[in-house]
Amino acid sequence: MLKSKITAAFIAGITMLSSAVCTEAKAENNNMRDISTMELVRDMGIGINLGNTLESCGDWIAEVDRQWGDGILHTEDYEKAWGSPIITKPMIDGMASEGFGVVRVPVAWSNMMEDDGTYTINADYTARVQQIVDWVLDADMYCIINIHWDNGWVNKFPEDPETYMNRYERMWTQIADSFKDYGDHLIFESQNEELGWESIWNPWSGTQEQKEKSYALANQVNQKFVDVIRSSGGNNPQRHLLISGYNTAIDRTCDSLFKMPNDPANRMAISVHYYTPAGFAILEDKDESWAKARSTWGTEDDYKELNQQMDMMKTNYVDKGIPVIIGEYGCPTVGKEQESVRRFLSSVCKAAYERNMCPVLWATPQSSDHPDDPINGHYNRTTCKLSDQELKNMFNEITGFTGKPEEEIPETSETPENLMGDVNLDGIFNIADVVAFQKWLLGDSSDEFKNWENADFCKDEILDIYDFCMMRSALIS
Repeated sequence: MLKSKITAAFIAGITMLSSAVCTEAKAENNNMRDISTMELVRDMGIGINLGNTLESCGDWIAEVDRQWGDGILHTEDYEKAWGSPIITKPMIDGMASEGFGVVRVPVAWSNMMEDDGTYTINADYTARVQQIVDWVLDADMYCIINIHWDNGWVNKFPEDPETYMNRYERMWTQIADSFKDYGDHLIFESQNEELGWESIWNPWSGTQEQKEKSYALANQVNQKFVDVIRSSGGNNPQRHLLISGYNTAIDRTCDSLFKMPNDPANRMAISVHYYTPAGFAILEDKDESWAKARSTWGTEDDYKELNQQMDMMKTNYVDKGIPVIIGEYGCPTVGKEQESVRRFLSSVCKAAYERNMCPVLWATPQSSDHPDDPINGHYNRTTCKLSDQELKNMFNEITGFTGKPEEEIPETSETPENLMGDVNLDGIFNIADVVAFQKWLLGDSSDEFKNWENADFCKDEILDIYDFCMMRSALIS
């Protein structure tokens, strides 16, 4: 009971603080410049995703909370569900310090949303997204928010287009209203990868008629997105928008059946993703029926394929005045040669950047399932730096980034009293602290567990298995 009361009070305080911070930040970040979307995308430089965080979803999350939590769903229950610590401002500031100019924030808005036909998005969830957006903008970066996979409801469009289009419209109407006063450093993205339905058209065996029907529905959804945003208030009639390509696949988005929406403001970019070849960029160390896992990348054919794909986007979009954002690109590190990971990520980044496209790295929390892999996740949310600093240097060579001015980098200092991980207060964070925390979690009131705050890696004033996983990852890294 005490734990639940403390949690509720803490959440209430954070919500009030978030609202105050959001109001102040909106006033500072509401400028809409006379700038084309092509200029804006170029100004972004390169970006990074806040992956597996605000888009975490699943019915099991509520079930876990009923069994182990206080029985009341909170935003942090979802934020932590896929392995992320609670996001803090230093984590976002670190992205800017590492040279990124845009942060893509995937969001599952259906979490805690009313399922009564009104599709009312939870106010606390919106406030949390706003707080993170504010941190991104305060760090002088651009921010992209979208409707992500979101439990896969978009995949059901063909079953009942009218019902799901209404849901889509209701959601974007609310999102647009909540962020209407933000300036042009905030971009809305229509969807993630789900616009394109194999239930209508199977690309390997479907008919031309089926293909046309699936493309038509994707085009219709994107047009609805533009219409909703342009008819909303504040800065939204002039906001720069990111249109989701067909399944965000380059070849399918370059098909003549895919159409950019009609936009009275003419402020749109197109989004595609790059995970090619799948055996290297998606699979870890296990073959699948659709691809064989690869541990290396960098053959002549690999470079040829990459350049062909990027040239395709340049010819079909950039050269025609339509900006391109590679909304996701990346690869796992498990089962991969580290040099090949660097080679692939830097090559994709360079190929896109040199063609005036903005590449946005897919980065997730470091996985506790692979503690021996020091660079999994790509961006370390404990150190607030890229896990592979050699990769950072390669990115910097591509963009010419030389670092933020010294005064812009927040100074941090840790004493034995607040050294993260040092729960036994011996002035060192080592395996003894991990053992002490583990014993405490198992119910052993160890005398060595002296400072609980140094174990609160999620910064939520609750100690649980998420903090333990973060502690272990921090020690290894």
